[in-house]
Order: sequence, then C-alpha cells, then structure tokens
Amino acid sequence: MTTTASPTATPTPFVDPARWPDVARVPDVPLRAAAAARLLRRAASHRGLRVELPGGRLLRPAPPGAPVLRLNHPRDFLHRVGESGLIGFGESYQAGDWDSPDLVALLTALATAPETLVPAGARWLRRFYVQRPPEEELSTAANARRNVRRHYDLSNDLFALFLDPTMSYSSALFPTGSADAPLPGKASLAGHGPLPGAAPSPGHAPHPAHAPHPAQAPLGGATHDGLPAAQHRKIDRLLDLARVGPGTRLLEIGTGWGELALRAAARGAHVVTLTLSEQQLALARQRIAAAGQADRAEVRLCDYRAAEGRYDAVVSVEMIEAVGRPFWPDYFATLDRVLAPGGRVALQAITMPHDRMLASSRTYTWILKYIFPGGLVPSVRAIEETATRHTRLRLTRADAYGPHYAETLRLWRERFTERSPQVAALGFDEVFRRMWELYLAHSEAGFRTGYLDLHQLLLTRDEDRS
Repeated sequence: MTTTASPTATPTPFVDPARWPDVARVPDVPLRAAAAARLLRRAASHRGLRVELPGGRLLRPAPPGAPVLRLNHPRDFLHRVGESGLIGFGESYQAGDWDSPDLVALLTALATAPETLVPAGARWLRRFYVQRPPEEELSTAANARRNVRRHYDLSNDLFALFLDPTMSYSSALFPTGSADAPLPGKASLAGHGPLPGAAPSPGHAPHPAHAPHPAQAPLGGATHDGLPAAQHRKIDRLLDLARVGPGTRLLEIGTGWGELALRAAARGAHVVTLTLSEQQLALARQRIAAAGQADRAEVRLCDYRAAEGRYDAVVSVEMIEAVGRPFWPDYFATLDRVLAPGGRVALQAITMPHDRMLASSRTYTWILKYIFPGGLVPSVRAIEETATRHTRLRLTRADAYGPHYAETLRLWRERFTERSPQVAALGFDEVFRRMWELYLAHSEAGFRTGYLDLHQLLLTRDEDRS
C-alpha cells in the first residue's frame, strides 16, 4: 500500500517481568494473529479508523479526522489480541505496542455497538479466547479486602494527584443550563418528579430498556475549578434523596475518603461509614477529625456483610459495582436488614444495558484483571429484580446522569496525564501510568457512547411509602 502517514516515534516502556508478567510476555499464536489482523481490517473499515503502521504506511485509506490507532509493534499487537482478545488489546497498550493521539476518540469509535465488530458467523470463536474470572478474585468476605487493596490502597497521594480537594472518586453532577441552572429532566419511574439536572430517561417498565442519552445542552462548570462544587452537588442530591437531616441515623457503605460523611454530619446526621481500605480509613478519619465532626461521623473497617445497627437512611456511592453478581443478594439483604421502618436507601451506581450485562457477567476483562478485580457493573433491571426477589425493598426512583461521568473522567484523565512526572515520583512505572490512562479513557468512552450509564436510585419498602 502506498498511502503514507507522518510517523511519530513512541518510546517503548521498560516492562518489568516480575511486576507485569503477562505484559512482558509476547505470545506466539500465528493462526489467531491472522484472525486478529482480519478483525483489525474490519474495524478500520467499519469504524473509519486511521491505522498507522511503522514507517508511515497506512493499513487502508482513512477519512480526514478519523480516530488514529498507531501501531508501533504490529506483530506483538496482533499476537496479543489473537491470544486473549480485549485483555491482549489492553496489555499491548501497556507494553507500548500501540498508541493514539486521541485515546478517547479511538476508544469511543470502538465502543460504539461493540457487538458488531466481530462478524456474526465468527462469534462462536469467542469461546476460545474469552477467559472466566478466577475464583480467587470473587468478592467473597475472604477475598474482598485483598481486591480493595489492589486499587484503593495503591496510595492516597496518587489519588490526590488527579482528584479534586474533596477527594471524591465518583461521578460529579455539573450544572447543565443557563445561569448555572440544571436542565429539567424526568425520573424514569412513574409518579415521581425529576431530580434537577437528571437526563431524560426511558420510561420505566418491569423490564426497563436501555436507551442512549438524548442530546443535551453542554454541561456547565465541567472544569477543574468547578469540580468540587459539582461533587458537592452530587452528594447533596443523594443525601436529599435519602432525606438525611438533623438527627438522621445514616449508614454509608463505601467511605471513599470521607466527603459524604462530612457533608452528612454537617447536616446534623449521625453517620457510620464502612470501608475495607486501610488507607481510606486513615485519611477519612483524619479529615473528619480536622473538620470537628468526629462526634458525628464514625469510620469503621468493616465488610458490608458485617454491618450492625439500625439506620434511618443508607447511602452507597458506586459500591455495588465491586460487589460481584453472586453477592448482590447479600448486598441488598444487608441494606434491608439494617434499614429502620420508614427508612430510605439511596444508591449511586454505574450501570449498563441488561443484555450487555448478561453477556459480560462471566467474562474476565482487562478492567477486572488490572483495575477492579471481582466486580460487575449491574443493569437497573438487575438491581430492581435482585431487590424484589431477596428483600422487602422496591426500586421507586431512578435518575440518569451518564454524560456527567464522561466529563468527570475527562477532568481526572487530563489531570492524571498532566501530572505523570509526579506519578513517577511516587514510584509508579510507565506501564502503570499507561494502564491508568487506558482505564480512564476506556471508562470515559463507555459513558460517551451510552455503553455505560450512571444512576441515582431510591429504594423503599412498600409498607413504608406515604
């Protein structure tokens, strides 16, 4: 092929085989690599990708402005993808086999209708390269703390480099209209008014269908300076949903670094918050004490299954994704067990369409292997059905905010990339940095395409509704 590109040399990171054994190892699977090459040509054609090869050649002509996949080591890339599919795709990025000047644009193109990338007649081959999650990573009571340590105990200083001063590691909610006023939306459950700023959602039914977010006005305040206020907006809406106020006995499952507990305590609530992260525990306690709220907010190192007490409200922000499908009944049973009569449960959860959740529920992904072991992103339908089957709790409200997470992730990714020298100074190598860049960009692309969504959910008991 005579079509050429302007080559840009990318230094190959040093891969420590003791730290990154599967990234250091390049498989030799010629037949599977040939299949991966055919799949790459299909993706380039169907998604309009610009695939750049060493020496400035293009795999095929591409339209102007096309998302770029720059192959630095094509042979290694194809053999990794051929052996282990999307896990190999991620490991090849960690190893420096490929790059992109706009990672989010490339991943957004690939994440749009991903089920169409593989020809229908070849999808049966998936069984030969898709792995199952290992037993030792299931989020049992024995394994959960180890899974948490692999992510949340990396370093408080690392998270502080890219999070805002609230140390909130979950989606913010930005203003979406003129004069900083959120656009009106509608709740996805009949009979309840909208939370301000909620994206219009599909009408609720016993088996709610997923639909991409409709066109919205640009999110206002989606800047680094506006992020703390947007995080407080998220927290305050969740606390409002749970009706947390003076004297409320509140249980939080998943402390983070304590910002929600602080804001609840400032309302006059009495807060017990649970975490399995020792680093989060230490910093959250420190922040609560510094704010003079130690008499109102208690942080416990405790698995959600061992929660004790009775509470007027329970809140949990992006915790259910780490629970794992086999343990969803235990999670909701705990919520039901500790909730006092008349109480309310407010959750913030990353969600995905139900059919995609079912398709991925027994698949070992790159995210599970390297970022969040043991988890699964649920669907709203799965949450509703699990609560109904195993508890007295009923889903009574669901508001969607997916575009807000895309913007939150963009801000985190930009800050993480800008501060890569500081990340290195903390002792994290180039393979780790590339891994986190891919994780943040991959997640952002998921929300931009609607493959992932974000919901704030309210659960109450039938007998408690007024």
